[in-house]
Parts: sequence; structure tokens; C-alpha cells
Amino acid sequence: MKIAVISDIHSNIYALDKVIEDIKLKNVDMVVCTGDLVGYGTRPNEVIYKIKEEKILTIMGNYDDAIGNLKIVCGCDYKDPKDAQKAGLSMQFTSYETTDENKLYLRNLPKEAIFTFNNKAIRFVHGSTRVINEYLKENSKEAEEVMNELVEDILVCGHTHIPYAKYYGEKLLVNAGSVGKPKTNKPDANYVIINICDTNVEVEIIEVCYDFEKMAKEIEENGILPNDFARLIREGSAK
Repeated sequence: MKIAVISDIHSNIYALDKVIEDIKLKNVDMVVCTGDLVGYGTRPNEVIYKIKEEKILTIMGNYDDAIGNLKIVCGCDYKDPKDAQKAGLSMQFTSYETTDENKLYLRNLPKEAIFTFNNKAIRFVHGSTRVINEYLKENSKEAEEVMNELVEDILVCGHTHIPYAKYYGEKLLVNAGSVGKPKTNKPDANYVIINICDTNVEVEIIEVCYDFEKMAKEIEENGILPNDFARLIREGSAK
């Protein structure tokens, strides 16, 4: 079973289009998205339309929850007031831009999915099994706690925007990274392919070049979104 997992697209249709093109060359059996279709970028509706068109199983992210359920904060847990202010502008733009039909789609997304392939149980969430916006960073205390409690063999998440795969004993944690707003210090989109073959599980992290300058310029030309978001897209940085 070969599964492509994408995550954290954040209204970046240009990155999503290129990633889907790449996935179609990989002969995968299934595509799953671990959430956060919207926020930060300029094209929330186009991203949702593409996900629907490609019939991609999508888990609800904290941003999807916030926009779909008309919340006033994104649940991104920003410590710096300036970052929180920028996130507020992102919420304002995204809520205004996203159609009512697409908000309905977002609020009806499942919060997790569990499958069994080749006797391996795999669970998909956005943040963690505990909270939709919990960061399971590599080698973190939170990741260790969650994996110690995990019933399934494999946990797949997103939210951190940094892809990785790490074993905790016999349990495997996979972070799918970010298509539209990577934090790898590179502008390239990224995603993962999980290949479950008999008792072996292989994880490949894939980077995809796309026209990030197009998205960055659209952000700068937008009347609401902070220009600093364009810098983050160009640099692939967290701050």
C-alpha cells in the first residue's frame, strides 16, 4: 500500500497544483491530506475546489475548524502578539474570501481517520491524537507522550510544517510537512509517501519546486494579508 500524504496547504493553489502533478507520477494507491487547507495565502476557494475535484480524503485542521465554524482565532498558539495580530488579519481575509459552501465543507471534515493495510493500523490526524492544534515536533516531549499512548502502528500528522519520520519503539510517527507554507528554510513544497509492504514501512520525504514568487506577489498585492507572509513563502521560514 503506497499512500501520499499532503498537509498544510494554506490557500496556496500554486504549490498544491504542482504537488498533485508530482503525486500522479508516483503510482500511489491513495492520497490523504492532514488538514489546514486555508489561511495565510490568497486562494482558499481554489484549494478547496482542487481537493474536492481530486477526491482527496482530508482531515480537519485547526484553520479549517476556525474558518468553517466561524471562530475568531485560528488556534495557532502564537506567543508573540505581533504574530497573533498577523494571524488575525489572515483570519479576517480568509473568512471573508471563503464561500459559504466551502465553509460548510470545512466544518464537516472528519477529525481523524483510521485504516489497516497489510496488518498495519495507521491513524491520520492534524495536530495530535489529543488536540487538533498540538505540535508534535521531532524529539519533543509531546510526541513521546502521544506515541506511548498510541494504539495503532503508525500515526500521521501535520501542523508543524516540517516533514519527518521517527520510530518510538515499534510505533512510527510521520509528519507530512507542508505543501503551501513550509518551514524547512526552503521555499519548495513538501509531502511524504508511506509505503507499507508486508511488515516493512518506508517513508519518503519529497520536495517539489513551484512558482512561489507568484504566491508571494499575490500576498503583497492583497489589501489585508501582511506582506511578511510573502517573505515566509520565499524563505520557507517559520519566522
